[in-house]
Amino acid sequence: MATKRDFYEVLGVSKNATAEEIKKAYRQMARKYHPDVNRDDPNAADKFKEVSDAYEVLSDDNKREAYDRFGHDAFDPTRNAGGFGGGFGGFGDMGGFGDIFDLIFGGAGTAGRRTRTGPQRGADLEMRLEVNFEDAVFGMEKDIELPRVEKCDKCNGSGAEPGSSVKNCPDCHGSGQVRSVQSTPFGRFETVRPCSRCHGEGKIIEKPCPACRGNGQVRKTRKIQVRIPAGVDNGSRLRIQNEGEQGIRGGPPGDLYITILVRPHPRLQRDGYNLITTQSIDFVQAALGTQVEIPLLGGASHELNIPEGTQPGDIITVRGKGIPHLHSHRQGDLRVIIEVTIPKRLSKKQKELLMAFNDDNEEEKAGKKGIFDKFKDAMG
Repeated sequence: MATKRDFYEVLGVSKNATAEEIKKAYRQMARKYHPDVNRDDPNAADKFKEVSDAYEVLSDDNKREAYDRFGHDAFDPTRNAGGFGGGFGGFGDMGGFGDIFDLIFGGAGTAGRRTRTGPQRGADLEMRLEVNFEDAVFGMEKDIELPRVEKCDKCNGSGAEPGSSVKNCPDCHGSGQVRSVQSTPFGRFETVRPCSRCHGEGKIIEKPCPACRGNGQVRKTRKIQVRIPAGVDNGSRLRIQNEGEQGIRGGPPGDLYITILVRPHPRLQRDGYNLITTQSIDFVQAALGTQVEIPLLGGASHELNIPEGTQPGDIITVRGKGIPHLHSHRQGDLRVIIEVTIPKRLSKKQKELLMAFNDDNEEEKAGKKGIFDKFKDAMG
C-alpha cells in the first residue's frame, strides 16, 4: 500500500501556517487538480482527492491537533492512537463536490453551510411572443396570459388554514436546523443538518390550507399588459421586472423574459434599422425618368423620384423612412431596389419605334444625335 504524503507537503504550506494560508493553498491546489479542469490527466482525480483529504484535516483545529500528534494513524480505524476504534471515519465525508465548490469559489464550506429558511427570490420565467412586422417597427402594448406560481389568497401565503396557527418546530425551535455533538478522544465535533420534522422550514403547520395544501402558493393564469418598444427585432429579449414566480417566505418575485418573434412582411425586408423593398418600372420609365408612389408602413405613402437613365438593380435611398432606433429618436432609411420590366409581346408599331430607336442609337454612337437626344431637345 502506498505511503500517504504529509498533508502539509500536499498543500505546500509549513506546519506553522495559519488557517487563512491553508485555505488559500487549498483553493489554488483544488483548482489546479480538479478533474473537470484536467480531463486529459488520468491522475487528476487522485491528486484532487489527496488535496481534499489534506484540507479536511488541516482546516479543522481538532483534527489538525490530532494529526500533528499522531500523523495519519489518528485517522486509521485499524491503527487508532490510544486504542480507540473508529477513528474519525474516512476522508470522503465532506459532503460531496457541492461543499468543495462552495469553498473554492467563495462559499462557507461544510462548517458554514446553513439551511435556507429565510426569504427566497422567486424563479424567473421565459416565454415567446409573436408579433406582426409593423407592431415590431412602431411598438405596441399587448395583453398576455401568463401561468405562474402566486401567493395563495385563502391563507395569504402562510400555508395554514385561516383561523389556525403556525408554530415553531419543537425539534429545532424554529431554526430549521438540528445540531448533534460527538465526543472523541481528540475533542468534540459538532454537525448541523436540516431538521427532519419541519424539513428545514422551522415552522409546523397544524392545519394546512385546503386551497394550497400547506404550500402557501398556487398556480394561476394571470393577464398582464406588456409594452413592446418600437424597433424591436426578431429574437429581441425583453425583461419585465417582478412578473416571474412569487418569492418564498416573503422573498421578492422573479422576472419575466420575453423573446420576440417577428412575422415576415410580404413586401419589406429588414436590414438592421433600414428597410428594403423593390419597385418595378418599365424600360421607358427607366429611360426617361418618372415619379411613382410607393406605400410605407402604417398606411402612409411616399412619392419616389426615379431619374432618367435608371438601370436595373439601382438603389434609391429615402432618408428617415426606415425603423426607429431602440430608445432613440433616430430612424433608419428605406432602400428601394429598382426592377426594370421588359415586355414579352410588342405591337407592330412598338417594334417599328424600337427599330428606329436602335438605328438612331447607332448614329449616336457614330457621333450624331440620335432620336433620344432629339426627343430631349424637343422637350427642352
